[in-house]
Amino acid sequence: MDHTLSYVIVTPYTIAKSRTGGVVSRLLSRLDLELVGAQIFAADDQFVSSYASIFRRQSDPRNPGASELLASYVERNLGPSGGRPHRSLLLLFRGQDAYKKLSDICGALYPENRSVESVTGETIRDTYADLIMDRKDAKKVSYFEPAVLTPRNQTNANLVLNLFASWLPGQPNIVENMVYDAPERVERTLVIIKPDNWKFASSKPGSIIDMFSRTGLRIIAMKVHRMSISEALEFYGPVKEALKDKLSPIIGRSAKDAIEAEFKIHLSSDTQEVLTKTVGTEYAYDQFEQIIEFMSGQKPSACPLEQMVQPGSVKCLIMVYEGVDACRKIREVLGPTDPSKAPGGTVRREFGSSIMVNTAHASDSPDNARREMQVTRVHENPCGQIIRSYLNLL
Repeated sequence: MDHTLSYVIVTPYTIAKSRTGGVVSRLLSRLDLELVGAQIFAADDQFVSSYASIFRRQSDPRNPGASELLASYVERNLGPSGGRPHRSLLLLFRGQDAYKKLSDICGALYPENRSVESVTGETIRDTYADLIMDRKDAKKVSYFEPAVLTPRNQTNANLVLNLFASWLPGQPNIVENMVYDAPERVERTLVIIKPDNWKFASSKPGSIIDMFSRTGLRIIAMKVHRMSISEALEFYGPVKEALKDKLSPIIGRSAKDAIEAEFKIHLSSDTQEVLTKTVGTEYAYDQFEQIIEFMSGQKPSACPLEQMVQPGSVKCLIMVYEGVDACRKIREVLGPTDPSKAPGGTVRREFGSSIMVNTAHASDSPDNARREMQVTRVHENPCGQIIRSYLNLL
């Protein structure tokens, strides 16, 4: 098989320290692999035990203690503590030599063999991991945080993928592991990193996540999604009439002015009203179709009815953030719809290029967030199916 599947697990510590965006930036910008799946999960004791046992069955002659070090880390840090589960992030990548490329960019476990001055920051672990040896016993580890977990060969990758294939289907896609002091103030909001960020290898998606991290909100769900035309029509349905109300009078007036200038005649207000209802309305509806095409990859008018429910040809990344005043905080960092009018330091100012190609979406209210989460089926995640389909091909 030319293309293989492998994984990276972003550890609970890395997520809690809001380093997820930086990790994702490295993975997406420096690899020719495709991100095909993403899922926040909360490992239970059964998963942790199985995952740790896979590490203990591994053998690396160059680093004989690595397997036990990783197994012990998984047992201490991935599973619940004090009765509370912890968030980890599974990222699935597909491509040629996927495990090797991921292993190389994640980096080695033992950077203590180099001086601090010689650490380059080239790999993810160079930047985010820590391995501190005991000063009195050079063979004893006093502190270890790997930042990410990824296999060193395809055999081990497949073992862990098999574990995920059997365990993930029973897990919720939204991780609820926090008890808040004032739950009535806590909101959930939906964020979509739009298709324009996925046309080529880029750090943009990770940089956007990094910018949202300044809100202090918690990511509780994530998935790679290909929006169908049917979903896009439902998702953006409320926009259609709003576009008509906003754009058709402008286009009607512009059409009147253009005709008067071309033919040197004066048109009545009644004629302008006709142009508004005809040319203006058609223009507004065409803009709506372009939005649907942008999000799904195809115009509704060019798609057979029976194919409208099929996944689109372009992808996005969907996330759910949770916390106090989540909707307002996320939209402040996102910026207004028109990137040219967005304040400096906002996501749309940094990465947007037009009102349509404005890099990301965020719910404008808790009610809309609930509606949008239902449309995009946030409670479902295809990661388990993706892994199972791959393993069935082996």
